[in-house]
Amino acid sequence: MNDKCQSPNVKPGSARSHIIKTEYRMNNNSDTFSFTGRIRSIRHALDGILEMLKGQHNAWVHAVATICVVFAGFFFRVKTTEWCVLVLVILSVWVAEALNTAFEFLCDVASPEFHPQVKKSKDVAAGAVLLSAIGAVIIGLIIFLPYVLVYV
Repeated sequence: MNDKCQSPNVKPGSARSHIIKTEYRMNNNSDTFSFTGRIRSIRHALDGILEMLKGQHNAWVHAVATICVVFAGFFFRVKTTEWCVLVLVILSVWVAEALNTAFEFLCDVASPEFHPQVKKSKDVAAGAVLLSAIGAVIIGLIIFLPYVLVYV
């Protein structure tokens, strides 16, 4: 094991020593660039996205909304600049949902018992997702409404 992760209060071979070794392996950020390290980072990121999709019902709502928006974009043949705005808005909602999910996981570990401050912080994080989703709907209406009105 590398000396920089060894704590003076941890005896070699103890359970805590094993945890530190595992943490060091998980966070093995060396200063040198390695292609396999980047692949490993991408794999961890994809694991996080899958974890979000498996455990968060709102992520499925976002997935359905994303599919509908992409379908509508192709159907109405929106302009390139409109696609750029749609992609940014879609990504903002997904990023907000991912950060909210990560925050909820951390809160659940930090405070397994109910705590009013943890509830408030989770509510604020969920509110951020709601704000980004409302913004996405407004931008979607601004972009798609003129196309829809042509068909009416």
